[in-house]
Amino acid sequence: MTDASVPSQGTPHEVLAGLGDLTRRVRAAQRGTWFPLLLLGALTLGGILVSRFTFEVLTVPCPAGDAATGGGCTLYRQGSPVYWPIGLALAYAATAFFYIRRTRNRGVGTPVRPYVLTGIALVGLVTATAFWSFRHGLVRPGDPVDLLGLRLDPTSGATQFLERLAGNATAVGLPLLVLSWVERSRALLLLTVVYLAIELVPLTTGWAGISATSPWSALPRFGVPGLLLLLGALGFRLAELRDRRDVS
Repeated sequence: MTDASVPSQGTPHEVLAGLGDLTRRVRAAQRGTWFPLLLLGALTLGGILVSRFTFEVLTVPCPAGDAATGGGCTLYRQGSPVYWPIGLALAYAATAFFYIRRTRNRGVGTPVRPYVLTGIALVGLVTATAFWSFRHGLVRPGDPVDLLGLRLDPTSGATQFLERLAGNATAVGLPLLVLSWVERSRALLLLTVVYLAIELVPLTTGWAGISATSPWSALPRFGVPGLLLLLGALGFRLAELRDRRDVS
């Protein structure tokens, strides 16, 4: 019997390097971060027009003891209780369809399910909160804010923070955190942290030269995060095209 040498397939270091390169290529093929960011950015900017065309000026009784009680107090209301729930649900459904189609075209699975399921669950929670508020009507001056049965002081900073948290910070920001974990993307994590900071820190309209009583008062509130999401979508799309050219 003679001994025969088997050709070496490479050193352990080379094998590990090859596996690392293959892992990076698979992750790049799985990612489609630009698409959900594009949908969410467009939806957010659309909120500007919805707020503009649903703008109302209402006169309600003033709180007891107010000097202006005889003439009533003026309140401004804008926004639709159905725009965000329907829009976000469609955005998450379209994202799921996009990733499933990409999986079939490229033959590489994608773990996007946690992102979509988280988004839909949180949209349901935000929708319940919105319809609860809509059911109890417009909050008059001096009345407590009814948030899912909790009667909160409207002038409290904690109440204002909870109101902002119960909006897009939850329905958009938290699912994006899940997506950054699913795709293991530090860039998306950084973008999401900035987005959450914008949503949770109140943006006044003074810097934009728009009065708080203007029909366009929602422009800064939706314009800034909307543009951030669209710029993020553009950046991730350009990075994906660059990676595709490098692979080819």
